[in-house]
Amino acid sequence: MRILIAEDDFASRKFMLRFLSMYGECDVTVDGSEAVQAFEMALESNEGYDLVCLDIMMPGEDGYQALKKIREIEDRMNLPENKRAKIIMTTALNEKRNVTKAFDLGCNAYAGKPIDQEKFRNVLKKLELI
Repeated sequence: MRILIAEDDFASRKFMLRFLSMYGECDVTVDGSEAVQAFEMALESNEGYDLVCLDIMMPGEDGYQALKKIREIEDRMNLPENKRAKIIMTTALNEKRNVTKAFDLGCNAYAGKPIDQEKFRNVLKKLELI
């Protein structure tokens, strides 16, 4: 599995990298615009990501903006549903409006911080990634 992690907080980034590395090859970005660039470059080189984990609160382009752009790239490239990345929003923002907005923009799952490894593993299973 190819995994892209977009996380501006060093400790969270390190945790996600260590946790997800057991499931596949991970690339890490520190903001939304870098995540969108990495995502597009990977698709253009036929090495798209199976999983994208986006923090919502990042400097510059946030997770919502990155999510919207990633889904637009997939639309533009006419990717069928089974070839699109599974996107999990990772954030401390657990209010209903934040969750609803993320799903409206096309995320597949929402994981509140701090990340519970067992719950996250169950989400990966539910999304048929592991």
